[in-house]
Amino acid sequence: MKVCVLGCGAYGSSLSIILNENGHEVVAWTAFETEANELDKLRMSPKLPGIKLPQAIKFTTDLETATQDADFVLVAVPTAFVSSTLSQAKKYIKDKPICIASKGIEQDSCLFVADIVEKVLGTNNIAVFSGPSFAIDVAHKVPVGLTLACQHKETTKLILKAFVNSHFKLRVCSDIIGTEICGAIKNVIAIAAGILDGMGLPESTSAMFITESIHDIKALIKGLGGDGSTILSFAGFGDLLLTATSPKSRNYSFGHLIGSGASQKEIDDYIQNTTIEGLYTLKSVHQLIQGRNVEMPIIDLIDNIIYGDKKPEDLVDFLIQKP
Repeated sequence: MKVCVLGCGAYGSSLSIILNENGHEVVAWTAFETEANELDKLRMSPKLPGIKLPQAIKFTTDLETATQDADFVLVAVPTAFVSSTLSQAKKYIKDKPICIASKGIEQDSCLFVADIVEKVLGTNNIAVFSGPSFAIDVAHKVPVGLTLACQHKETTKLILKAFVNSHFKLRVCSDIIGTEICGAIKNVIAIAAGILDGMGLPESTSAMFITESIHDIKALIKGLGGDGSTILSFAGFGDLLLTATSPKSRNYSFGHLIGSGASQKEIDDYIQNTTIEGLYTLKSVHQLIQGRNVEMPIIDLIDNIIYGDKKPEDLVDFLIQKP
């Protein structure tokens, strides 16, 4: 089959490698001519150091070329650019199944990515996959497992055929909203986990925090109409465990800077030079829970530590005092 991959970042590129390995034709789209030319010529991405991109993967900045005859479209652009990208591609992809690899909540609108797709394209033929899988690990073809959330049987079969192999596992469910909540909010929780570790607190405290977070995320999923059991999936506990404990997570690393008492200049430099999905999502999820009258005090506290007058130490007090 032919797959159009929208986005040539680390994750989009690593998934392109899996699709190519499975014998599918891959055309990867980027908005940047320089990036397309360099990827095509060098077959290396600075976002995936040490990884050789297969010669068969094609790179383009032309949406018509990228989407022509594609069996489905994989969305892997940052959440902030999903709406604008799909608006440009709409006339080419409005009847194609959409598989979402992007994670997060759009600012201002507070829409999850599946909601953006439905709004822009007018389709509900959508699949979402999410789980514990750093892009570099996917590219190295180590065993990984993800959740595939979809409500269309034929699209589910299509995505499974495209990706599943001896080291890439997909476990199917129908809870799109729960899967997206897990994929978005884990980046925010990872910031707080990094703060705790940056303060020098041991694994016992981290385990307490992750456990409390699982309860809160489950309540949020149910409050927004999802299936609470999704928190126990690859998209839920699996991704939270990975992102909230690994220095390879940019969100965790950002929190670690705050917790370790880094200077404001060091923090600002990190923000300027690094994509921190949790920061983008924090504003959105904070606005979302307020608008839906869903209580999630941990989000309020993280927001106040980063943007308000709360201190990292307040996170410890919160955990002890939390009912």
